[in-house]
Amino acid sequence: MNLIAEYNKQFERQKQIIGVAMKVYNKYHGGLLESAYECAMKYLLELDGYKVEEQKELPMYWDDVLLDKTYKMDLVVDDNIIIELKAVKFISDDHRKQLRNYMNLTHTPWGMLINFSHDRVYSEWYKRDESGIEQVHLM
Repeated sequence: MNLIAEYNKQFERQKQIIGVAMKVYNKYHGGLLESAYECAMKYLLELDGYKVEEQKELPMYWDDVLLDKTYKMDLVVDDNIIIELKAVKFISDDHRKQLRNYMNLTHTPWGMLINFSHDRVYSEWYKRDESGIEQVHLM
């Protein structure tokens, strides 16, 4: 697949996922717990044909030793997009760092941070490659 076709395919997926987030927000509005938005997002994304894992465990290692700490990623879509959901007033750099760390630890190429705040839904897209992680889209 050429780069333009790959970019267009990913852009279409981004639009679809953002559309699902907006649909969830329009139904529930702000003020619910993150888990409410998470289960609605999972349901609607699966209806759209995506493979979605909810609260996917991310074990921690020290070299080859499995540690007693496991993180949980909110949603993993088609094994290559991590969606980190928030229901807070403002997204902070700590929220962004959390998503970036998940992307680095799992070598996942795409990440999305979605905030279901009291007055709107907000999203940020990130891409990971050999040179690092960069923000590619805000909405």
